[in-house]
Amino acid sequence: MKVSARNVFAGTVAAITTGAVNSEVVLTLAGGAQVVSVVTNGAVANLGLAAGKNAYAIVKASSVIIATDVKADKISARNTLTGKVARIVDGPVSAEVDIEIADGTAVSAVITHGSVKSLGLAVGGTATAIIKASNVILAVD
Repeated sequence: MKVSARNVFAGTVAAITTGAVNSEVVLTLAGGAQVVSVVTNGAVANLGLAAGKNAYAIVKASSVIIATDVKADKISARNTLTGKVARIVDGPVSAEVDIEIADGTAVSAVITHGSVKSLGLAVGGTATAIIKASNVILAVD
């Protein structure tokens, strides 16, 4: 599978909650972090998703928000992944920021140069990647 998105996380389906139109799918990554996706019930059926099945969570770097002081229980986004800033490629307009979470997985975000400065981001500092569940695309082999 080749995709243009910077963030492709391999995991195992931990739970599926089915609604009238959409389902919430929780993937557990190798290191224990969880990523939540909201997809249509049709997508769940087409992908053959079920608890215990391997799947991928895919997120474009432009869909990742970065914060430096966030309380996960005080934000509506379902995915808050906190770790250390591992890399910053800063340019005059935008920057790519990689945050390494506990299991060594890197989450990449593309944010503005101004945001890097106003957040005081630096390699080795702590930051949180925030991803809405509706921005997480699911895939299977």
